[in-house]
Amino acid sequence: MKLILTQEVDGLGAPGDVVEVKDGYGRNYLVPRGLGIRWTRGGEKTIESIKAARTARAVRDEDHAKDVKAKLEASAVNVKVRAGEGGRLFGAVTTTEIADAITAVSGEKVDRRTIVVVNPIKSLGAHEVAVKLHDEVSATVALNVVPA
Repeated sequence: MKLILTQEVDGLGAPGDVVEVKDGYGRNYLVPRGLGIRWTRGGEKTIESIKAARTARAVRDEDHAKDVKAKLEASAVNVKVRAGEGGRLFGAVTTTEIADAITAVSGEKVDRRTIVVVNPIKSLGAHEVAVKLHDEVSATVALNVVPA
């Protein structure tokens, strides 16, 4: 089955790539989750629009990514959340909240899809998250979760 990926899939490809996958994997996993759409001849416009959006979001080049990395790692980011007694949060800190906080502190627009949170953040205090800025460049951001 030929699919056009709409989001990045580890080990498969990036948004806008045309990939060949087994029918069951495409039909039961990728398409229902919105990770890909069926390939058609008319899908060329879709591929172009996905790639255009991807390049608009992406950091320009590796040198710019290194500059952004230095700026992100130099600043501490505070995320304000609602918390109960004992420092437990009501839910977990989302990547959208982290992206908004990073943008507010550093001035660099960070896409929420590039933020990697290993374990869900469900407590106050210091945490670290990774931000994938470029294929070869990844920044580690010091995150401080504080009550609102």
